[in-house]
Amino acid sequence: MNKLQVKISLILNYIVFAILLNSVGTVILQVQGNYGILESSASVLEAFKDLSIAITSFLVASFVLKIGYKRSMLAALGLVILACLAMTQLPSFWMTKVLFAVTGISFALIKVSVYATIGIITDGEKEHLSFMNFLESFFMIGIFSGYFIFSYFVDDTDPASTSWLAVYYVLAAISAIALVLMWVTPLDESQIDKEDEPVQFIANIANMVKLIFKPIVLIFVISAFFYVLIEQGIMSWLPSFNSKILHLSNSLAIEMASILAISSAAGRFLGGIVLKKVDWYKMLPFCLIAAGVLVFVILPLANPVGTEKITSWSEAPFVAFMFPLIGLCLAPVYPAINSVILSALPKKQHAPMAGLIVVFSALGGTSGSMITGYMFEHFDGKTAFSLSVIPIAIMLVVLFFFRRETKKVQPHS
Repeated sequence: MNKLQVKISLILNYIVFAILLNSVGTVILQVQGNYGILESSASVLEAFKDLSIAITSFLVASFVLKIGYKRSMLAALGLVILACLAMTQLPSFWMTKVLFAVTGISFALIKVSVYATIGIITDGEKEHLSFMNFLESFFMIGIFSGYFIFSYFVDDTDPASTSWLAVYYVLAAISAIALVLMWVTPLDESQIDKEDEPVQFIANIANMVKLIFKPIVLIFVISAFFYVLIEQGIMSWLPSFNSKILHLSNSLAIEMASILAISSAAGRFLGGIVLKKVDWYKMLPFCLIAAGVLVFVILPLANPVGTEKITSWSEAPFVAFMFPLIGLCLAPVYPAINSVILSALPKKQHAPMAGLIVVFSALGGTSGSMITGYMFEHFDGKTAFSLSVIPIAIMLVVLFFFRRETKKVQPHS
């Protein structure tokens, strides 16, 4: 088994799903113009994506060992290729819901398999923690590239045009490349003791649920839930914030949302380096406090000026550049806490634990997007984003208890 080739394949898989999953913010903006959808109705796309992730993770994660990590990833890539091609042929809001549901189902298979595979190809807690951050940084790079891929196909002169759907031909092609690479990449899963896993469905689910009752796991899922609530609420609605609050054209609003992705990628990349030498609890609270300060300092400057749409980066307001830097502060948190909880458990529990990570992350993402969408419709985007300081404060408290529990658990190899 060539570990470098496996890592490259995992990274490409993550990039594919980064583009698809996080296009929801772009698609929310587009369907409002294409199909006359209100903000609260458009926010349901996040639910189709995230709830399908949660349900699939809960039902399938326990069987991933039996199916095999590689087969699970191949199946996921095949499904999204079909969904992308269908999207181009059936332009409608219901097909958009189907696309995100299929993407969510596929990502559940991918994330559980990828997270479990990391335990096979890394040695020790520090290498696991470092690669987790690098992998998540490539996820953010995928999101960054996705904004520009989508904006290229957006027609600013005709908000009702569905010509942007041609982007799904490109995404189907990228997914096909990832599938071929995964197909030809050997993955040795022999070190995972599959015989210890119960065959019965109910027993598999019971084993997954039992993990939640471990104090360290319970505290972790709370922190994961609130982190993704913050991140997804901002990420899904940043294009709409740029367009409706800052008066950027749709294509520019989408492009400038990429600043959040690239700052998040930088945050995770730097986090991967720093966490090799610094204890995670010395770094993460600082990251959260910095994010809260940024919200308090920058958002008050987001005051609409004029009514004409801004069409170039040089004319964009200061807030459009600065607020997305919150990604630099928040980004190291999620992969770090994921790595800490996985490193604290035996390898045979990594697949069900990865399932729980996906489930509660999905629930957090759906909650964040729908709450933010509601606030957008009934108040404004500035208020919606300002309220992110509440879950940030909750996370600071939860991390204290998470750290206390990790000290009681010796890392498992």
